[in-house]
Parts: sequence; C-alpha cells; structure tokens
Amino acid sequence: MAGTDKAESMLRSHVTSVKEDVMTGVSFMIPFVTIGGIFLAVAFMIAELPFTAATTETVFEDQGTFAWYVAEIGNLGLTIMIPILGAYISYGIADRPGLAPGFILSWTIQQEQIIEAAGTIVGFSADGAVAGFLGALVAGLLAGYVARWMKGWSAPGFIKPMMPVLIIPVFTTALLAPIVILGLGVPIAIIDDALTTFLEGMEGANAIVLGLILGSMMAIDMGGPVNKVAYVFAVALVGDQIYGPMAAVMIAGMTPPLGLALSNFIAPQKYSAEMYENAKAAVPLGLSFITEGAIPYAAADPLRVIPSSVIGSATAGAAALWVGITMPAPHGGIFVFLLSSNPFAFLGCIALGTVVTAIVATAIKPDFEQTVADVDTEDNTDTQTAAQTDDQRTIS
Repeated sequence: MAGTDKAESMLRSHVTSVKEDVMTGVSFMIPFVTIGGIFLAVAFMIAELPFTAATTETVFEDQGTFAWYVAEIGNLGLTIMIPILGAYISYGIADRPGLAPGFILSWTIQQEQIIEAAGTIVGFSADGAVAGFLGALVAGLLAGYVARWMKGWSAPGFIKPMMPVLIIPVFTTALLAPIVILGLGVPIAIIDDALTTFLEGMEGANAIVLGLILGSMMAIDMGGPVNKVAYVFAVALVGDQIYGPMAAVMIAGMTPPLGLALSNFIAPQKYSAEMYENAKAAVPLGLSFITEGAIPYAAADPLRVIPSSVIGSATAGAAALWVGITMPAPHGGIFVFLLSSNPFAFLGCIALGTVVTAIVATAIKPDFEQTVADVDTEDNTDTQTAAQTDDQRTIS
C-alpha cells in the first residue's frame, strides 16, 4: 500500500512538473501571439479600407503596401511563436542548455521542405504540412529532458565551462534531430495524405457530416497539419466555384480563440493570470480567422481545451453547411462577412460555436491553482503590508 502511495505521489509530482514546464513555454509565447495577431488583424482592417490597393485576400501579395508591411510583421510573430513555445518548455526543464535545442528542433519541424523530404522516405507527399504546436510541445519536452540528462554527466574541469554553451546544445540537437524529424515528420506526411484523400471522397456527402468533419479538423491542432488540410481542401473548392466548405472552415477556424476567450472572461478562476491577458488578444485573433490565438490555451491544457474547441468548431461548421452559407473569400474573417451569402447567419454560426466552446471548456476545466484574482489579491496584500510597514516606521 505504501509502495502504491509513493508511486502515485511520484506520478503526481512528475505531472505537476511537466505542467509547470509547459506553462513556462506558454507564458513566454503569449507576447509573440499578441504582437503577431494584433498586427495581422490591423493589416486586414487596413486592407479593407476603400482607399487602399490591397484586400484581405491579396494582402500578402501586394508587396510594398502599408498593409503588406503590417501583415508581414504579424505573420512573423505568429510563425516564431511555435518554436518559442518549444524553446522555453525545454528551458523550463534544463535551464539555459535546453533553450537553443528546444528552439532549433521545434523550428525544424515547422519547415515544409524538411517535412516533405521526411515524407518521401516512406513514399508520402506532405503537401506543405508542418508539425504545428503539438510537434513543438513534444520537441521541447524531449530537448529539455535530454539536455537535463547531459547536465548530469561527469566532465573534466577544462570541459565544464563549455558544457552549457557548446557541448550540451550541440549533442542534444544532433541526437534528437533524426528522431524528431522522422518521428514527427513522417507520421505528419502520412496523416496529411490520408486526410486529403478522405476529404476528396467526402465531396457531395451529407452537408452536416462534412461540416462536422471540417469544423473538427480546423480546431484539433489549431493551425497544424490537420487544420491546413481542411483549409487547403476548402480553398481548392473555391477555385471550382464551390463556396460552402470555405464558409464552414472560416467560421470553425474563428471559433476556438473566441470561445476560449469567452470562457476565460466568464470563469477566470479556471485559468492562469497569463491566460487572462491572452484572452484579450484572442478576441481580435479569432475575429481575424487566426485559429492560432487558441494555441496558448491548448498548450497549457490540451486534454480539456482541444476537445472543447473541437466540439464548438464542429457545431459551427455543421450549422454553417446545414444553413447553406457560402463564402467566396479564402481569408479575412469578420472583415469579409458581408461577402457571405447570408451575413447574419454567418455571424450567428460564429456566435453558436463560440458559446458551445465556452460552455464545454468552462464545464470540464477545474479551477486553476493561481488565477488573475489571486494575483490581484497578492498585489493588494503586498501594498497593504508595505503601507503598514511605512506607518510603523513613521510611528517609531
């Protein structure tokens, strides 16, 4: 019995440690999400102004325009946030020696050409798929544990100064690179190919079923390979003048950040203080059809957040195709809602998915250990203590 209790205690301690390490990565990632999302949302807003040459559909193609510059900065923020997540998860585990390997390995599996090459090893085409935030989370954990293991090596005195800046980072990266590329890259290529084939066979199927599938795919990895397959599938159909799936994909992609932000606002006790700040950025991200705004939530609590997002997005996607909403624009979010066949229904489906996501997330998430309310209370207590100390000094 004592042995069982000890094992359970050790497991609980390990899970808590992993959660803290992941939260380290999330807290460092949030500013990048915020900068990237806000800049990209502003770029879309500028592109829709009547006196600009760009549009939300062409903002990345109209090189040299003001909207293009702003969009490029935003895109860089949202691109770099994924390896930042992996880097600081690794840093949380192994400190400075884990930082560079976590970043490099997480960044490596976001490169389309590397995943494409890994896919060809087993005869599959990745078609632009990358590992996404889930891949970066795994890479960060692996890099951190290997780097921490290497920190325990015995080394001669003249080598020890080189361990944290040279030997550990280089050996960790070299050891894990083939494992991460082939262990994550090849499965991604296989999944990407299978999902594309599956969706192609779904054309003409029951609209509600297709909406459920597309909506689920948009939310399950929030910008990762599964999300990209659904999006590319919808964009290809736009080229064939079939606009229904694009509406479902856009609505479902907007739902996760909006729904989780709503949950965070109505139940702040279930989220950390950092997440409450992220919620403020998640709203413009969601409205701009940037699903990545939900990644900090998913990285911090994937087992609850991902199912909540999938349920909400699947509901929104199914409702969109059931009502018969169409969307000819491949991007733009709230800025192009007037282009849909039924703008009010378009907004209604977004609201439906948002509310469903918020309800499920709020229902299944436990209270967080330290919330924004706790931080405010601590700050007030510190202020009162400082004031009391000053009063005592004045009296004495």
